[in-house]
Amino acid sequence: MAQRVLVCDAVDGILPKILKDNGMEVNYKPEVTQDELLRIAKQYDTLVVRSRTKVTAEIIDSAKDCKIIARVGVGLDNIDQEAAKLKGIRVINAAEGAMNAVAELVMSLMLSLARHVPRADRTMREGVWEKKGLKGTELKGKYLGIVGLGNIGQRLGRLARAFNMNIIGYDVVPINPEFAQEVGLIKTDLGTLLQSSDYVSLHVPLLESTRYMINAEKLSLMKKTACLINTSRGGIIDEAALYTALKNGDLGGAALDVFETEPPDNTPLSNLDNVVMTPHLGAQTVEAQKLAAHVIAEKLVQIERGVI
Repeated sequence: MAQRVLVCDAVDGILPKILKDNGMEVNYKPEVTQDELLRIAKQYDTLVVRSRTKVTAEIIDSAKDCKIIARVGVGLDNIDQEAAKLKGIRVINAAEGAMNAVAELVMSLMLSLARHVPRADRTMREGVWEKKGLKGTELKGKYLGIVGLGNIGQRLGRLARAFNMNIIGYDVVPINPEFAQEVGLIKTDLGTLLQSSDYVSLHVPLLESTRYMINAEKLSLMKKTACLINTSRGGIIDEAALYTALKNGDLGGAALDVFETEPPDNTPLSNLDNVVMTPHLGAQTVEAQKLAAHVIAEKLVQIERGVI
């Protein structure tokens, strides 16, 4: 019997094409609701999702024949991995797909903070020529602290080195020694990284151990001129503590692509001029979406063939 695949979110057309070309039955339902998914999950061997669909323990329990849950992206916090493990369901993602897109977004956010680009654009549209009040800084020579040096963190380090930034790194797992040598990485603990960096970029998964990793205590370690960038997951930062630090002038700025609640509900951070916000755009490029879809499709084909 052909493998039955349910695609629950909008993905690049390359994914269903590859699966169909390899004899799989694909049902493309990018607007499926949680209630409908609960009813129909039992009909499929594989569930494919992005970030919109939440694969809860209840849905996993209802998916009697499910063998694989595939995330066309990096983060897995919308999938109950413990429930999947208990049911013997394999969970895969496409970490490779978003690597460059997220790293480039971080660079654009750092540049936006350094040169006050959002504020300059806004005031120009309001008819205000605010040149004197928008003196910026350069990235060259600044210290970038990267928290989490997986695929995305390493790509960011390489891009930042092209801007002649100095790279400081921290991770709970061993750091690739070849990468460290390539970028002249200064390896250190989290506290020292926060104290030493002009920019800090977060690239860690949302786990119980990383929730509110950046809280009031950690923010107090940072330079008053430093900027914090988060393109990983919203729960990594205590947003209330971040707002207080920014409002009181204890932190230079922040750029957030992710939030504790998405979309954020009237967050006070939106009232601050030293904050840049984007709506979870990290992997939202044509190239990244196509690559992630292709990676997942190829992984599913290889699993079906028993290769991986």
